[in-house]
Amino acid sequence: MSEKPTNRLINSSSPYLLQHAHNPVNWYPWSTEAFDDAKKRDVPVILSIGYSSCHWCHVMERESFENDEIAGMMNDKFVCIKVDREERPDIDQIYMEAIQTMGLNGGWPLNVFITKDQKPFYGGTYFPPAQWKQVCLGVSKAYQTNKDQLLESADQFLTEVNRSELSKYGIVSAEIKTDATTLKKIVNQIKNKFDPQLGGFARAPKFPMPNIWKFLLYANSTLKDEEIRIHLEKTLDGIAKGGIYDQIGGGFCRYSVDERWFAPHFEKMLYDNGQLISLYAEAYKVYPKNLYKEVVFDTISFLQREMMNKSGGFYSALDADSEGIEGKFYTWTSAELKKILQEDYFLFAEYYRVGNDGNWEGGRNILHIKDNPEEFAAKNQLDQKELRQKIVKWKAALMTRREKRIRPGLDDKVLAGWNGLVLKGLTDAYRTFREPLFLQLAVKNAEFIRGHLIENGELKRTSGKEKIQAYLEDYAFVIDGLLGLYQCEFDEKWLSLAKSLCDKTIDLFYDRSEEMFFYTSSKSEDLIARKKEIFDNVVPASNSQTAINLLFLSKFFYDGDLEDLSGKMLSKMVKPVENEPSYLTNWAILYFYQLMGIAEINIMSDHVVDLARAVDEEPIFNKILAGTSAQSNLPALASRKKINDENTIYVCYNKTCKLPVHTVEEALKQIKIEPDRR
Repeated sequence: MSEKPTNRLINSSSPYLLQHAHNPVNWYPWSTEAFDDAKKRDVPVILSIGYSSCHWCHVMERESFENDEIAGMMNDKFVCIKVDREERPDIDQIYMEAIQTMGLNGGWPLNVFITKDQKPFYGGTYFPPAQWKQVCLGVSKAYQTNKDQLLESADQFLTEVNRSELSKYGIVSAEIKTDATTLKKIVNQIKNKFDPQLGGFARAPKFPMPNIWKFLLYANSTLKDEEIRIHLEKTLDGIAKGGIYDQIGGGFCRYSVDERWFAPHFEKMLYDNGQLISLYAEAYKVYPKNLYKEVVFDTISFLQREMMNKSGGFYSALDADSEGIEGKFYTWTSAELKKILQEDYFLFAEYYRVGNDGNWEGGRNILHIKDNPEEFAAKNQLDQKELRQKIVKWKAALMTRREKRIRPGLDDKVLAGWNGLVLKGLTDAYRTFREPLFLQLAVKNAEFIRGHLIENGELKRTSGKEKIQAYLEDYAFVIDGLLGLYQCEFDEKWLSLAKSLCDKTIDLFYDRSEEMFFYTSSKSEDLIARKKEIFDNVVPASNSQTAINLLFLSKFFYDGDLEDLSGKMLSKMVKPVENEPSYLTNWAILYFYQLMGIAEINIMSDHVVDLARAVDEEPIFNKILAGTSAQSNLPALASRKKINDENTIYVCYNKTCKLPVHTVEEALKQIKIEPDRR
């Protein structure tokens, strides 16, 4: 049996690129060498972008890139480049925008035809093999016979891609008028898109959008809108009970293909899980349901068990497929379940809504629930304690069986920004539930980031052998996680690290002309465009998170320049937030902070962690905590002291403090919970 061919991707660190290292396509990684080859041969370039857990990427690989005839044609007429979009989001960002500029639909796999000078002129997403062959031959012929016209089109697309995001969307500075009426207007814009029956938004597929619900949770802490309360509970309940959540092992899948949160696309992404841990932990303070607590605990268990390396870094993703079948690892036939559960099968089947012939494709079952354990126990005249014991036993039995299956592929890239999101999730979970393990995992992860992802004071995107310059999102989310960690245990080294990374952010990314931040560092590789990320999506925009970080750090360090910069950024976004907030909800959270003010709670005590725990029990979302048992040089604490050697708490707004008090109860009374009524 002959060995599979090997191409230049074999030396890559990205699992996605390594998946393609034995294709007969003569793939290059993104490199000067690839474009030099294109110039030498005077042929166009196929730029194919995907990621390891992308289902249709795998399909196109099997159908086209492993086809000797198609691969031979690609090698003969093009230089072929493969890019991992998670490793190089800067490249993906540019060419995704180019495709959309051409009036084509974006998505992955993203296949773009570009010139030897990196300029895009045509492309698309998934192509069936016959169509892909036809497209490639057509592009090659056009390049040979109408090159001048093609290059002219490429120049036009390049001009459009290079347009400033602020210019493109007509974004200009406006006065920030913070008032409850505007907050209600923002919320009402989002309410118009609710799915009133099933939660989330009225569409399919349904994606978890943690940042939107986080904003609504925060805003409703002061608005007290009953419709928002019902919607949030319906949404969080629906996801936690649906097939999109792994009912046996914990953790969330990427999205639901239907409107009921039932049938997921089974890939599990680190960035979803980090954010959803934060959301459910904070929601628990408002809606203290056992369901939400179990989701947080079980999802963290999943991350520790399946996504964490020995050094404390978290991997990027788990594939949707195993054994070539989507969801096989997570789904069950009724025959399997009967064999494992025996006499408990029928009760289990009722609880997890199992069909004897399956409730999904191929006679398999996606486990999901309708009733909380308390409701199910009452409906079936069961003792609640006994039912909970059975659920624990069922999960353990199915986990034991599942561990013997062939596992989905693991993308073991460790990305700085996504680790920052998990770090923040762990700290939010700790601050809600005070589970010591959560803090231990958070500290271990922060130590990993400090030891493996920071070199000479600068952050790196990945920890592999090919260490890439970090992007703005990496700095933004790591800083946010470090700020969360400081407020768990009040070790000032984490706050100092956050501040030093913030200084680097300004040094490497800030555009003084537009008073926003580029996505790529000034030390990053030069590409055909340098973009800014301003719209929030499944993951918040790196600019919106940076603006929030600047505001928080300004409060800890009494740095007016940071606060001014945050305000200037918000002033540009406040009108878009008012008019179309659905993709600007992290900016809307910053607006909420400006409206309510940040309550700076400074604790001077030998029991600072205990007092902080008591403060954190309250659902106050517009606060920061600082504390020490001794003298501190941190500006927020430097002038504070214990009074009469007692616990002393200072509640301050914008460097103006209320009278010092000695109990948490007194401090909480000083915190503003109503917006300005203007």
